[in-house]
Amino acid sequence: MSHQLPDVQASQPDVTVGLSQVGVTGVDKLVKLARDGRQRPLVLMAEFEVFVDLPSGRKGIDMSRNMQVIDETLESAVSEPTFRVEDMCGDAAERLLAKHEYTSTAEVRMTADFVVREDTPASGLATQSTISIVASATATDEGTREEIGAEVTGMTVCPCSQGMSASRARDVLHDLKVDDETIDEFLEKVPQPGHSQRGHATLTVTADGSPDVDLMEIAELARDSMSARIYNLAKRPDEDHMTYEAHADAKFVEDCVRSMAEQVVEEFDHLDDDAVVRMKQSNDESIHQHNAHAEREVTLEQLRSEVNGSGA
Repeated sequence: MSHQLPDVQASQPDVTVGLSQVGVTGVDKLVKLARDGRQRPLVLMAEFEVFVDLPSGRKGIDMSRNMQVIDETLESAVSEPTFRVEDMCGDAAERLLAKHEYTSTAEVRMTADFVVREDTPASGLATQSTISIVASATATDEGTREEIGAEVTGMTVCPCSQGMSASRARDVLHDLKVDDETIDEFLEKVPQPGHSQRGHATLTVTADGSPDVDLMEIAELARDSMSARIYNLAKRPDEDHMTYEAHADAKFVEDCVRSMAEQVVEEFDHLDDDAVVRMKQSNDESIHQHNAHAEREVTLEQLRSEVNGSGA
């Protein structure tokens, strides 16, 4: 005689406290990213996180059901290439919401590395750069909001350190009897040393439905927010180019975030005011053991107001 197994997850918990996010992390899946024309889709190894909220009167979620839904959705995405990974996350979140009658919110997050082919800046040699795709979606009864963006690496130079080097150079040139006009011209044409660091910029856009932005445009904007771009391959002319460009545009970690903000307002003027922009910069400091960090999450309405000079 068989006995039906008890539904322990549906029982009353000992402590009746609701939870905002319960689910699984570290789910690896292959995802096909479609390309225009006859080019074959790009295959990404993506990592997913899947969450639903849990009311106070339920002990746990149905974990096997969560995995079945995410497997069904992602396996479908693999067989049918997607142009927008954020839409795939949105589809998965909506399926989760429909499958769990006790939830009011379902969330799916995805990260994946994406390789971009490009040429080095001075020698023109073919090389590759890696960006990390960041996508997510949150589904509720009111609708679905999707996020798309990228994390990229670059180079920054400290303006304060550079200013001290410029002051030292000015003193030495004075001692060598160089006139002030020549000194000014020299320092303008030859940026002085400053301590440099590898920077990590993250930029994402979240909107109702799918944000009307291109992933590569986001990545390019984030790369341009730092002092200079970096490249995996670099001959001596490329190294000289990167070093000069970075020192000619020294930026604090705060400057990088503000550069992203300015570019977002200029380039994404077609987006609605209620779209949310997440901008983050983290620098691996070269002369300190700590890292420098700055970030901002803000609606486009508020960001436009601040960038255009009418913010509080």
